[in-house]
Amino acid sequence: MHTMKIISTNIGKKKKVIYRGKDIYTGIFKYPVDAPIKLGQEDVENDQVIDRRYHGGIDKACYLFSADHYPAWKAKFPMLKWDWGMFGENLTVEGLDESEVFIGDVFKVGTAKVQVTQPRQPCFKFGIRMEDARAVKEFIKLNQSGVYVRVLEPGEVRKDDTFELIRSAEAQFSIKEIFFLLYNARENTDLIAEAVKLPELATSCKNDLKRMARNQDN
Repeated sequence: MHTMKIISTNIGKKKKVIYRGKDIYTGIFKYPVDAPIKLGQEDVENDQVIDRRYHGGIDKACYLFSADHYPAWKAKFPMLKWDWGMFGENLTVEGLDESEVFIGDVFKVGTAKVQVTQPRQPCFKFGIRMEDARAVKEFIKLNQSGVYVRVLEPGEVRKDDTFELIRSAEAQFSIKEIFFLLYNARENTDLIAEAVKLPELATSCKNDLKRMARNQDN
């Protein structure tokens, strides 16, 4: 696997937005910080996680997104004021390819050690961030989901640190494959049955895959 490097470390504060006439709060608005960020076991220190049903916790302590995906998105949404952290990621990673990152892979990043758990499943708040509700469908279509990790050893990460594979997963289900299964359950119930056996796959992602497979059977 080629070298991957941290391009930006990003932190978000609680932000109020209006959605369909109602005030809601979100932590998706993240911005680059100069200081190192600390990866804890349930979240990134000083990063505000608003809805813990979907973000943060043991299985989704930190979110990574590829810097390589930014140019295509900038072309689609040129009216936005672009900076790193636009996808709500804590770590923007140069060279990250979801087809080459597998559930259960263990990486060293800074002084932390992390394990890949699942792809990101976009919600309506991503549409708010992109100022266009259609962005959610575009995110799914592109199948460039970014990567959630659990933190095996807490530590600090700074810009220019490497994201280094130190242990490969035994079962080879890539982030890209899992993301595809989440949105294409009908034709892939057999693969889903295999995927949910992965011990390292995040529990919430397993439950979503099982539910989608069940829905296809009805």
